[in-house]
Amino acid sequence: MPLHLPEGKTLAVSIGADFDAHSVWMGTFNLSSPSYLSRGEFCAEVGVPRLISLFERYGVRATWCTPGHSMVTFPERFREIVDAGHEIAAHGCYHEGVPSLDLDTERRLMAAQLAQHEKLVGVRPRGYRSPAWDFTDGTMRILEENGFEWDSSLMGRDFEPYHPRPVTVGWEEGSTFGPPSPLLEFPVSWFLDDFPVAEYIPGVNQGLGSSEVMFQRWKDHFDYAYQHVPSGVLALTVHPQTIARAHNLIGFEKLIDYMRGHEGTWFAGLSEIYDTWTED
Repeated sequence: MPLHLPEGKTLAVSIGADFDAHSVWMGTFNLSSPSYLSRGEFCAEVGVPRLISLFERYGVRATWCTPGHSMVTFPERFREIVDAGHEIAAHGCYHEGVPSLDLDTERRLMAAQLAQHEKLVGVRPRGYRSPAWDFTDGTMRILEENGFEWDSSLMGRDFEPYHPRPVTVGWEEGSTFGPPSPLLEFPVSWFLDDFPVAEYIPGVNQGLGSSEVMFQRWKDHFDYAYQHVPSGVLALTVHPQTIARAHNLIGFEKLIDYMRGHEGTWFAGLSEIYDTWTED
């Protein structure tokens, strides 16, 4: 079940820009002091324009995974993303901690974010990325009920899309799998995310790691996929508040330039990549 990339293209590269702004601090970490909210403001007022400019220079179309809270709180910046031609994917209502939700609340918040997409984007999103990359037992069913085509939250592969299966956990007798979901999964990895390396959260995440080490790791992933996984996809996850800091942005631009210098690299949004998938 391969991707059939455009003629002359051998590896798809997806840059997923998670426009979390205030919501990641409020929803995931329950932090709403002026200091943390100012980091969310940097995301919107500084990070978003810097990323839009970088993507424009290199002809990159990204998928901006955007909580409804960010759309409403920073409408001008959000409109700039849409007007620049990037894809908007669902990313929660307020970056809520999905595993803590009961089924009714999860359904309610999904309906709320879809309504925000319809109002502020004009269309329903084709894809979803879970806040903090985690599900409940009902999340996949909710995505299917709402007509999503793809998800990008799970880690069952590295460079190859797949159909995720529900798992019934067994301890002594082993776990069992249910039938594959019709949704296509574009796998992610904490190794390919800027937030764990770079965002300092006292007592929670040490952050402040080496940007050179991070970008070397990303380059190594690209090199492996380019050489060994024909018609694969490399899904990078960045956050405007993180990747757009000066030292990170310099390294990120070098990486994009490096990947673009390899013949056959195709930068595309996840729905564009989804459209090349066939069920053989």
